[in-house]
Amino acid sequence: MSVKRVALLTAGGLAPCLSSAIGALIEEYSRIAPEVEIIAYRNGYYGLLRGESLVITPEIREKAHLLQNFGGSPIGNSRVKLTNIEDCIKRGLVVEGQDPQRVAADQLIKDGVDVLHTIGGDDTNTAAADLATFLKSNNYGLSVVGLPKTIDNDVYPIAQSLGAWTAADEGAHFFSNIVSEHTSNTRMLIVHEVMGRHCGWLTAATAVSYRQLLDETSWLDAFGVARERRDIHAVFVPELAINLEAEAERLKAVIDRVGNVNIFLSEGAGVDAIIEEMQSRGEEVPRDAFGHVQIDKINPGAWFAKQFAPMIQADKVLVQKSGYYSRSAPANDRDQELIRACAQVAVQAALDEVTGLVGQDEDNNNVIRACEFDRVKGSKPFDVTQDWFINLLSQINQPIGEVLAHR
Repeated sequence: MSVKRVALLTAGGLAPCLSSAIGALIEEYSRIAPEVEIIAYRNGYYGLLRGESLVITPEIREKAHLLQNFGGSPIGNSRVKLTNIEDCIKRGLVVEGQDPQRVAADQLIKDGVDVLHTIGGDDTNTAAADLATFLKSNNYGLSVVGLPKTIDNDVYPIAQSLGAWTAADEGAHFFSNIVSEHTSNTRMLIVHEVMGRHCGWLTAATAVSYRQLLDETSWLDAFGVARERRDIHAVFVPELAINLEAEAERLKAVIDRVGNVNIFLSEGAGVDAIIEEMQSRGEEVPRDAFGHVQIDKINPGAWFAKQFAPMIQADKVLVQKSGYYSRSAPANDRDQELIRACAQVAVQAALDEVTGLVGQDEDNNNVIRACEFDRVKGSKPFDVTQDWFINLLSQINQPIGEVLAHR
């Protein structure tokens, strides 16, 4: 079977790679296989189930390089789990008695698609893996080639997810403004909540990027413009236990000496404790179609601020979330280089009729290749034993604490 038509699809939450990856795929097809037609499904699996697509015209191909300048996804995203039949019925995407996977597969055949390119995180690509298995077992004769998008950087077996570097840098720039709020009040506690449901990589990488900005700054200590007031005083990630009492004692000494405290908090840190507290009050824990706790509705940053504020005698508390700011940015140069490299491999895999998730295979010396879908899963924990993270905690005088078993 020669590849005549491919389809593009982005899904899940945003990341600073979606627009760039779409542009890179279009450019690569135009470079090595210009005869291959390209369509794109609108709004992820939602559009695939509804048969809503658009054709990538010659004009779009000619200007595809411009997509490197934008964040978001030009074809739209959604959160749809094809194996969650009840949710698909509830949302009107299929009717009672229909299998969403078969509806999706039949739509691909109807549209003449030979290869489906999915660009998304763990949910998107596990859905792609399920769909690829369904297509193969039912002899549909088409393949799925994914690209790994998630700012959490937590997809097995991918060493570096597309867009994660950019998100870290953008989170650092976000906080470089927010931190100035410490001058608006005495004894201020600022909690910077960073995305990362199960994985603390983004929080740690954002902290490192932010402290690099501090390294590049000249200070006027004699007039109160001091690095210590703008530095990070704690970094909390899901992989490490948080001893509230011990940390409060340490941070109270900081606020007594410096005048303020800045905490970088992964949104997944301490979620179990928050859920336990909610359930003890008889409250329902909000979850999405994938069964994930809706972290934006339980507000970990506010919970931690509530715990720490009285313990460190803060006069004022500010909780700020950089997630939407970070994930909506255009890809930076470092990410664009990785995206283009992955797009080249993804297009060749498609032409060779190879199915898999294209990225740096951490089990094969980080070689960019189509990783087998049966190896793909999410919630990969951040390795807190890495030297760069241990050095970070050492520099801010924070004990590493107990490493938790991955949930």
